[in-house]
Amino acid sequence: MRAGSERLSLNTATTKRWSLQEAVEGCVRAGIPAIGPWRDRVHEAGLERAAAMIRAAGLEVSSLCRGGFLTAADAHGREAALEDNRSAILEAATLGTRDLYLVVGGLPLGTKDVAAARERVGERLAELVPFARDHGVRLLLEPLHPMYAADRAVVSTLRQALDMTAPFDPDDVAVAVDTFHVWWDPELAEQIARAGRERRLASYQVCDFNLPIAADALLSRGMMGDGVIDFATITAWVRDAGYNGLIEVEIFNQEVWDTDGDKTLALMRERYEELVLPFA
Repeated sequence: MRAGSERLSLNTATTKRWSLQEAVEGCVRAGIPAIGPWRDRVHEAGLERAAAMIRAAGLEVSSLCRGGFLTAADAHGREAALEDNRSAILEAATLGTRDLYLVVGGLPLGTKDVAAARERVGERLAELVPFARDHGVRLLLEPLHPMYAADRAVVSTLRQALDMTAPFDPDDVAVAVDTFHVWWDPELAEQIARAGRERRLASYQVCDFNLPIAADALLSRGMMGDGVIDFATITAWVRDAGYNGLIEVEIFNQEVWDTDGDKTLALMRERYEELVLPFA
């Protein structure tokens, strides 16, 4: 069981201007023991080199972001999505992480049938699970805030995500809780507890929900303490559901990206230790 800041992980989206090597070196300087890379940074470095540099630094890989986008309605889109997700699964295995985040995808261009899009997610999970299992990778469904339902994720609540995982073994398909996306959900306490009971609570990401919403809604995430989220309450729910794994900080925010990376990591660790850790 990890304790204290030994549970903290940097998701590389938080330091967007850094290469993977810079992010790895920054984690070492800041005393952050784990990293959650995005695939673009892994591809820039080269997969084998990325895995080697992370191992050499002594860092744990908390997860890989991301696969998904499984809602295409046409055969070409379906095959392209399956091929990309199989590649992501192989990348996760090579990096040494069990967990691959899936952003399931929004409405295919020119369509409005959200129910059909959700059905396709389930169908494509069924196609991916045997391949992922063979490579020791667990697929994590991440519900996204409803404002992203049309273009990024037709799964908006933890209940929806858990219902979608039900046909699968929890060792194969589980869920992630990201405070930015789910803080508003009136069923959140109940569904986090359910995720724990069902052994599907596999990852916890933290960042704040800033106001006003940015012109690009993707950039409305903020450093813990800068927005409206009650980290004490949500973190306690996650703790009480039995989660004691790594806690990733994932922030998309232009001001954060424009800040010196070492300063960002220092503030990230400070806010984590103040607002998250005491309740974890």
